Amino acid sequence: MELHQDGAPLQDLSRFRLPRGFRGRSAVVVQLWWIVQAILFRTSPQPLYGFRRGLLRLFGAEVGREVLIRPTARITYPWRVKIGDHAWIGDYATLYSLAAIEIGANAVVSQHAYLCAGTHDYRSPGFDIVAKPIVVEEEAWVAAGAFVHAGLRIGRGAVVGARSVLTVNAQPLGIYAGNPAKRIGERAPQANSAV
Repeated sequence: MELHQDGAPLQDLSRFRLPRGFRGRSAVVVQLWWIVQAILFRTSPQPLYGFRRGLLRLFGAEVGREVLIRPTARITYPWRVKIGDHAWIGDYATLYSLAAIEIGANAVVSQHAYLCAGTHDYRSPGFDIVAKPIVVEEEAWVAAGAFVHAGLRIGRGAVVGARSVLTVNAQPLGIYAGNPAKRIGERAPQANSAV
């Protein structure tokens, strides 16, 4: 084991302890969800959005009307997830819901996006786990492959660009891109045009 210059270990994983009740449900319920997700949710045909909404609700998620969740999306603890009406969750998107994750109405979390509501305290030799909620407000878009750090809020109508790493709150209507993501513009509503 590598020691810090004062002789103390920087990281000693034998000291890691998951706080009591951290998962929010019993180990049996957690394992049951993971089995249901692997067997029923993930293998369900793509058009069965209602079936997947039902499975999530059965395990305590708050899921609005006409939410579209692709079968390959991963949700760690559904009882900590709230999704508003008409929101979309894309293929291979991950909602790592160690803390609450709230996704507003008409918001989009695109394919391979990762909302990470948990991390570790790197200053603690026991590598203590830290959970902080994430909020994606209505009409926001987390684009393909973007990573959102724990404890952040993405404002109404904001955009987090593809492959970006968001480390700060995204202000409403802001467009953020890069690693780390920086505000590069503003999203302006457009009038609907007749076809």
